[in-house]
Amino acid sequence: MEWFNWILSSADSTIRLAIPLIFAAMAGIFSERAGVVDIGLEGKMLFAAFAAAAVSYVTGNPWLGLLAAIAGSMMLALVHGYASITQKGDQIISGLAVNFFASGMTITLGHAWFQRGGQTPTLHNDQRFLPGEFSGAEWLGDTIPVLGPLYKEVISGHNILVYLAFIAVIITWWVLFRTRFGLRLRAVGEEPNAIDTAGISVVWLRYRAVLIAGLLCGLAGAYLSTAQNAAFGKEMTAGQGYIALAAVIFGKWQPRNALLACLLFGFLSALETRMQGVSIPLIGVLPTQLFSALPYVLTVVLLAGFIGKAVAPKAIGRPYEKER
Repeated sequence: MEWFNWILSSADSTIRLAIPLIFAAMAGIFSERAGVVDIGLEGKMLFAAFAAAAVSYVTGNPWLGLLAAIAGSMMLALVHGYASITQKGDQIISGLAVNFFASGMTITLGHAWFQRGGQTPTLHNDQRFLPGEFSGAEWLGDTIPVLGPLYKEVISGHNILVYLAFIAVIITWWVLFRTRFGLRLRAVGEEPNAIDTAGISVVWLRYRAVLIAGLLCGLAGAYLSTAQNAAFGKEMTAGQGYIALAAVIFGKWQPRNALLACLLFGFLSALETRMQGVSIPLIGVLPTQLFSALPYVLTVVLLAGFIGKAVAPKAIGRPYEKER
């Protein structure tokens, strides 16, 4: 029974750790399906995490913190959109600039406002998104074998942003593949000339895509500082924006595949805690740093193109020049 409890505990940790990756991966899919490379996922998440924690602490309302996170992230998305869509700048450089801005500005504002070395004060429970139990979870967990504990430990017991992340995957798939807007969005990432010829604004479509990406990154950042943690810490995203981008590529710009990739990264992160002090037959106890590095090693492997061939949208990374 011990191994079953270990599986349940690992699955629960996997979900919790994968949530910011899921939000950011869906953001990357929207942006890159429209032809705009979004290296700035990391920066938007980081700035949103700071905004959420700061506003939640000051107002005592995590929902206002969430709105501030979304607003801050969408503001940076507009900056990225202006530089890469309107001004036709290099999308990689623009995204990196967003990351550098967020990294420096969050530390500066945190030090100026809270005098805590770039961090925010610890949030109280009423300033955070706390987990909640589904009805009957306790009874089912103690009564029905296997399915009961699964429902109690893995499905129930999360905060609202966890469930919203999985809803976001469904909505992303539905919007991209079942709506006229999604069809046009995918088309503008493949053949923007054809979209322009049909009388549809390529610029407006791409702006809407990066704004949706900003909204989703805002949710990811708010989760990090007001749900998964109880404060903002310096560089707390720790490269998760880049990992989410790797999940997008690994998932071949498909929401379902990207979700599975995010869960894989979440599981690898969960192993860091689960394998502490665990002795492996014939090997012994492995250093926890090995498991800490696994998500990042896998990210490098995926981005290097060693696992399968991911074909990106044809117009990705190319500013649109209207034909005369």
